[in-house]
Amino acid sequence: MTVEGTSESGIWVDRLAKRFGRRTVLEQISFTVQPGQVYALAGPNGSGKTTLIHCVCGLTFPTRGQVRLGGEDVHARSVAAHAKMGALVESPAAFYGHLSGRENLRLHARLAARGGLKVSEDRIREVFTLLELVAVADRPVSVYSLGQRQRLGVAAAILGHPQVLILDEPTSGLDPLGIGLIHRVLAELASEGCAVLLSTHHLREVASYASVVGILGAGRLIDQVDLKLRQRAYRFLVDQPAKAAAALQSLPGVRRAQTRSPYAVALLDSEQVIPGALRQLQSDGVAVFEVGPDVFDLYEYYRDRMEQVY
Repeated sequence: MTVEGTSESGIWVDRLAKRFGRRTVLEQISFTVQPGQVYALAGPNGSGKTTLIHCVCGLTFPTRGQVRLGGEDVHARSVAAHAKMGALVESPAAFYGHLSGRENLRLHARLAARGGLKVSEDRIREVFTLLELVAVADRPVSVYSLGQRQRLGVAAAILGHPQVLILDEPTSGLDPLGIGLIHRVLAELASEGCAVLLSTHHLREVASYASVVGILGAGRLIDQVDLKLRQRAYRFLVDQPAKAAAALQSLPGVRRAQTRSPYAVALLDSEQVIPGALRQLQSDGVAVFEVGPDVFDLYEYYRDRMEQVY
């Protein structure tokens, strides 16, 4: 599958493959993450998520395929690509334990300055506040809890206002409040135009704000779930689901209709399509008892897809 969309912004991954000796870890992976989108990678342990993240970051060379970050080839023009990227690819995040969190972020700021990116003290204070680390900012990282180290890792990744943010299990080691905090920060960054790619096991949490969920299984991208599209699905409780689905499918403004007894489920361009749909169903002799948004359970969908692969 050839990736759709432009390679000049966000994250662009095209036909990526990775082999270690005779073992294929990734095969024909293609997807895009546009500015303002959150793309969540989900899959069981061993499915290739971390290897894929490392390839996208430029830490590992793929056997085949290409990755562009902000229009720059991450393997051929790594300096230019990395200047646009923030990343957290280790858990827990690695820091100098004898230095304070603030001193560690100042070191990150100096490294960013070598690439022409100026990070002010105000920005350092801002990310400490954003990740709720103000109370421990001047303590040695060696006394940080696992969750505090992980939040400091996210703070370092977003320090330079990256165009592209790549995170491997950013909520690893966090308590429920910390998990919620990270998800709120990522949603806010995406709303400001950042392209966010993360791997996660917290499907129900990311479903509230992610744009797309890519499901990895056995090294292949077996599904891409457009969550924004799913939000426009409605279900019709009817006496004849098959007949209702066929009638709905023929209407303008209905992208797709299918049966899920006792419902007919339709993906609509907008809820304004519903009155016309009801008139059509009545005209076709279909009794409608109830209409409402179709609740999509990403976790259950993911579990069903995994059962088909493994």
